[in-house]
Amino acid sequence: MRKIGFVLLDGHALMSTAAALEPLRAANLFGSEPLYNIQVLSPRNPAVHSSAGSMFAATPLHAAGTDFDLVFVVAGGDPLSVNDPELETWLRRVSRAGAALGGISGGAAILAKAGLLDNRRFTLHWHHYEDIQRLFPKLLLERRLFVIDRDRYTCAGGTAPLDMMHAIISRDHGVGFTQRISDWFIQTEVRRSEAPQQASIAARYGALPAPVLAAIELMESHIADPLDISQLSELSGLSSRQLQRQFTESLGSSVMETYRDIRLETAWDLLRQSQLRIHEIAMMTGFVSQAHFSESFRRQFGQPPSALRRR
Repeated sequence: MRKIGFVLLDGHALMSTAAALEPLRAANLFGSEPLYNIQVLSPRNPAVHSSAGSMFAATPLHAAGTDFDLVFVVAGGDPLSVNDPELETWLRRVSRAGAALGGISGGAAILAKAGLLDNRRFTLHWHHYEDIQRLFPKLLLERRLFVIDRDRYTCAGGTAPLDMMHAIISRDHGVGFTQRISDWFIQTEVRRSEAPQQASIAARYGALPAPVLAAIELMESHIADPLDISQLSELSGLSSRQLQRQFTESLGSSVMETYRDIRLETAWDLLRQSQLRIHEIAMMTGFVSQAHFSESFRRQFGQPPSALRRR
């Protein structure tokens, strides 16, 4: 069972909070056994109030310990004005203890202030784009619905947590199981991480069988920590051989060739849009070494990453 904490700040958006909590509750309902241990936390008080005035009972951080698999910070209002050194210290401590961290709505701003988004792609609510870029110009802000970069999970708030939780639960328990949860919440269309800035997968690739679509969605939400073909096939509901055949028939390329191309396209964007070093981009796009990354990039684009960076 994965232990997931939600640090709610006073004035957090109720819709965002519910959209994050409810899919996990449904996963526990539909699973043969509880899958997620959900804990609501607050910086220091035993209760925390939402934007709508409703109240959550919560465990103060000083009593919460650091034994978590994943901790989300949920913030609304003006998160960049929050000055809470104790919260930032606790987040750094829980990260050192091995927990992944996430931000919902304005939550990524709290992580940024704590120095916990360095060399990580991330997003947050569009309302905070200009402020976060002004205050932290070197951070890798992406204007996407949600971003999963290794041990950082961030999303825009509103209903976006539904889509991010779909990606998380799909990785943990498969697309078929997660579809039951989406149907439960009348979520007839699960949005991709890059929505709405880019066209849909169908628009980019054409009509695809459902398992191929599911596998590509998993690939695009796991750039830095690539899944292997057995994981992709299991989570997509097919055997490796069946998934390989469907990719070949639909796209004319193998599963892992498609995955490599997606990761290299992400690397191309990072080379053009960031000042990250090439070895850092190699790591962020899931390559085992800079040499392997550079050779793969050269074969794909006809030039080494260093040449694109110079341009």
